[in-house]
Amino acid sequence: MRFPAEPFRIKVVEKIRRTTRDEREELLGRAGLNVFMIPSDAIYVDLLTDSGTGAMSDQQWAGLMIGDESYAGSKSFFKFETAVRDITGYPFVTPTHQGRVAENLLFSTICEKGKTVISNTHFDTTRANVEMNNAVALDLPVKEAYDPQLGKLWKGNMDLDKLEHELKKNRDNIPLVVMTVTNNSAGGQPVSMENIRASSRICKQYGVPFFIDCARFAENCWFIHEFEPGYKGKPIIEIARELFSHADGCWMSAKKDALVNIGGFIAMNDVELARKLQQKLILIEGFPTYGGLAGRDLEAVAIGLYEGMEIEYLQYRTAQVKYLGDMLLDAGISIVRPVGGHAVFIDAKTLCPHIPAEQFPGVAVTVALYREAGVRGVEIGSLMFGHKDKDGKHVAPPLELVRLAIPRRVYTTAHITYVAESLAELYNNRSKIKGLALTYEAPVLRHFTARMEEVG
Repeated sequence: MRFPAEPFRIKVVEKIRRTTRDEREELLGRAGLNVFMIPSDAIYVDLLTDSGTGAMSDQQWAGLMIGDESYAGSKSFFKFETAVRDITGYPFVTPTHQGRVAENLLFSTICEKGKTVISNTHFDTTRANVEMNNAVALDLPVKEAYDPQLGKLWKGNMDLDKLEHELKKNRDNIPLVVMTVTNNSAGGQPVSMENIRASSRICKQYGVPFFIDCARFAENCWFIHEFEPGYKGKPIIEIARELFSHADGCWMSAKKDALVNIGGFIAMNDVELARKLQQKLILIEGFPTYGGLAGRDLEAVAIGLYEGMEIEYLQYRTAQVKYLGDMLLDAGISIVRPVGGHAVFIDAKTLCPHIPAEQFPGVAVTVALYREAGVRGVEIGSLMFGHKDKDGKHVAPPLELVRLAIPRRVYTTAHITYVAESLAELYNNRSKIKGLALTYEAPVLRHFTARMEEVG
């Protein structure tokens, strides 16, 4: 056995169908070569995202049955609030229907022209919410984050020298510093407790609030448990509580480490800021004790937050991701190393050196993988994060990646092996992969709805 057996039994199954290559070619044509636009029933193994795609447990399904759907003061909200407070320690908890709503509430309140939000690396919706409110999203990861081949731990860390430099020169215009754990855009890399502690200390020194984007906090705590001195043998919940103790607040897409299909929250120590956000929540989402969620969803989150921190589950979860990474490395495929907690990230620059950044090599790989194998991944590169300068020249991000995000408690070893073998075959024929050109792009978050055509 290459990794620990699943710490669960499968009680319900969902049929998936195999499409033909001709069917997939036709579907790609209709979708404008954008795999976001492919219907899910035409996907054999779906690794587009780990957000909201996991399988809930029997206890979570049981929780759905006792959800209190009262408009105000739901019993399910108080269970949810108690769980979030117990784990994070923050007294003011506001539910949202997913993480980007929490981001929107926060950044529409604290951002304006001339402001800068600092992060170890903003992900797509975080960056969009900052920039849509006329502020600058500044990434300050450690330099190792930009070297996919470097197998060094803690590549998700914040660059402390650069952080202090920015706060020293511009603290009055920095409303927030956010630490994303794990660092998704940098290859799902974890952040060390030492780096979180030091970042917090610098922020306190300059009087700037420090928040955690904690969508994958449990996976990050697992890496701390396994690899950071002094944490082996500690319960994950104790590590999590220490992590949150260094920050002033957090927000979460519960669709990741809380093992649910919908839900999120923002929590903090600042009562005045919490009240401002709640007023906006009432306007766009609903009363503060449901925040756009059904009571049954609040029940599922309250249960899933604890299930996501179980040692046996995290051991299996991270080992399954590593299993895929090891198989790709064995096939000669360049990936971001070391393998992170929720996904394997293929280095599209190395896989397709014949495709320039302005022809979107990462998207080209996702198209080829779906065409040949019915597997859906997602590009994290020039389409998602690239832009044009004032002269119309393409400006590429530091990394050109294809993310294979593994849904939680969904796919078996056989599925993961199929993905690896399909990629090995694709790698052997990589010279046939063609670059792409945009035929349509939206002004914000263009990767979701872009349409493209092959060139060359």
